[in-house]
Parts: sequence; C-alpha cells; structure tokens
Amino acid sequence: MPASTVIPVLGYPDVPKAVAWLRDAFGFSERLRIGTHRVQMHAGHGDVVVTDSPAPASPDETGCAIMLRVEDVDACYTRALAAGAQSLQPPATFPYSERQCTLRDFAGHVWTLSQSVADVDPAQWGGEMVAP
Repeated sequence: MPASTVIPVLGYPDVPKAVAWLRDAFGFSERLRIGTHRVQMHAGHGDVVVTDSPAPASPDETGCAIMLRVEDVDACYTRALAAGAQSLQPPATFPYSERQCTLRDFAGHVWTLSQSVADVDPAQWGGEMVAP
C-alpha cells in the first residue's frame, strides 16, 4: 500500500484512459498496476487508486471533490485544459492565501487545484486554528 494515510479510490469506466489522463493533466505517476482494472497512482505526498467502475452520473452523485496541492496553479490549470478538463472556476487568489481553480475531468470527477501563495493568520479571514 502507498504510505499515504488517506487514499481516495476513484472509479473510472476506462482505467488505462484515466491513468493516462491523470498523468497528462496533473502529473500523477503510476505506482502499482493490477491488470487493467486497478492502478495506484502517486502525486507529491499523496496517492489515489483508480479502479474500474462506472463514473458518477453527475458530480453531485459522489458528494465529494478532490483537492490537489500543486506548485503552480496556473500552469497545472493550462495543462489540465489541454488534456480535456472542463473549467468550472478559473484560477483566482482567495483571502485565505490560496490560489485555486476547479475542473471536471472526462469522467465527471471534480478537482480543485490549490497553491499556497502566502502565510496568513486564519483569524485575518475568519478562520480559527484549532491544532497545528
């Protein structure tokens, strides 16, 4: 198993296509391939498992989205669009010092790309740090 504590499992109707898309759009790399029905993928300090399963009929069906920390939101956004992602929100910088954008992949999964652009006390934007 990957070292990550939390490992999202994402269903795609075509695992090889999903693996290629995640590599091309977001820079994921393969860690372990099990036939053509399951692949562990790695990005930065995190991992996902891509499995052979129907994609959600709509993004609302899953009740969740995936947040991916990246070094350069604008470059990753451009790369994902070139790979066929649909833009739901273009890159913008928010008061909590994250530059983010939101995209939908070819199977309907929603991805938010996030880049820290400053270190701001959460109290300045209405947050409250509970634990470091």
